[in-house]
Amino acid sequence: MGKTTKRKEDEGAESGAESKEEEEEEFIVEKVLAKRIRNGRVEYFLRWKGYSDSENTWEPDDNLDCPDLIQEFEENEKRKREQAVDEGGAPAKRKSEVTDSGTKKRKRDDDKPRGFDRGLDPDRILGATDSNGELTFLIKWKNTDEADLVPAKIANVRCPQIVIKFYEERLTWQTHTTDKN
Repeated sequence: MGKTTKRKEDEGAESGAESKEEEEEEFIVEKVLAKRIRNGRVEYFLRWKGYSDSENTWEPDDNLDCPDLIQEFEENEKRKREQAVDEGGAPAKRKSEVTDSGTKKRKRDDDKPRGFDRGLDPDRILGATDSNGELTFLIKWKNTDEADLVPAKIANVRCPQIVIKFYEERLTWQTHTTDKN
């Protein structure tokens, strides 16, 4: 299990003794779910131990003290990319497996359905990333704890209201006041 000494929501804490206590509080990272680069900084989407999925947050890597979980995530991502593309840029060949009858059976981990192909209804978008050069959403499915990365192009068509809600929750307004003399 990894630890981090500060979460984003703690950064705006009031000054004084209360601020010191909150900065010293440690949250345990259960799992790294996604990665993105925002304003030139690497951030990871984290599941916190003892908290629900709605409490997952994007955190800058310099706030984190969980190198083992980050390394595990990076290795899994590398493995996924290698399986998806061979040296020539074509989709990887499927692995063959010999069955009891001696005939070859094509098998691949990627054969199990992902995203909307699983027939599940989307519940909400947990985060977004462009790590593959294409905007993708991490979508949590209704009635399950599972989530999948889904290309934004597909999510925009299949669940536009959920996409809109995701953006609305992250909207920030800049107000400019002009001083009239």
